[in-house]
Amino acid sequence: MPSQHPTIGHLLRALRTRNGWTLKEMSQRCGIPLSTLSKVEHDRLSLTYDKLLQISQRLNIRMSELFAEPDTANEPPVTARRSIARVDDAIRVTTDNYDYFYLCPELRRKRMIPVLTRVRAKSLHEFGELVHHSGEEYVHVLEGRVEVHTEFYDPIVLEAGEGVYIDSNMGHAYLAGADCDEALLLGICSSADEQLLQALLTLHGDNGAPVKK
Repeated sequence: MPSQHPTIGHLLRALRTRNGWTLKEMSQRCGIPLSTLSKVEHDRLSLTYDKLLQISQRLNIRMSELFAEPDTANEPPVTARRSIARVDDAIRVTTDNYDYFYLCPELRRKRMIPVLTRVRAKSLHEFGELVHHSGEEYVHVLEGRVEVHTEFYDPIVLEAGEGVYIDSNMGHAYLAGADCDEALLLGICSSADEQLLQALLTLHGDNGAPVKK
């Protein structure tokens, strides 16, 4: 049964069509090979985070706009939308500490961001400064053991099947626990800020790189 929500390829093709660009013009504007764009538009290839960032910068639009469903004038509020989370459709980012898979990226104005995170850092020294961003978040340990550090509380250790809910404005870090090389988390980040996804991606700075498939 075909997907009931737009793919990354569908959304990029819609963006190109709205601007009246040919595939060749789109390729020249964003610096992505024509053959690559063609495969993406036909859902035969996905794009990694660095390529999506390149398109965003070259076209001078926010990253979140690449994954936005087109607006329709006087359209009533959407009350029944749905997006199926598939890792292959995720925005994928790898850093020294984590591998991130931002799920359901094509939905506009999400109030919560689902993300799978593979945790590798094993100490605060290795992790660096605690992370802060707007909103609240819940993380649930799917595999391994996680040590949770927060700005105002003593560290806690979560086993698989356990989770924690925190204020994301408070400094925080998730580390792989003792005797655990890495752990897998399912996290939900929520905020009134409609640009939450863009804010989360900005946290990676220049350390973000594509996850190898």
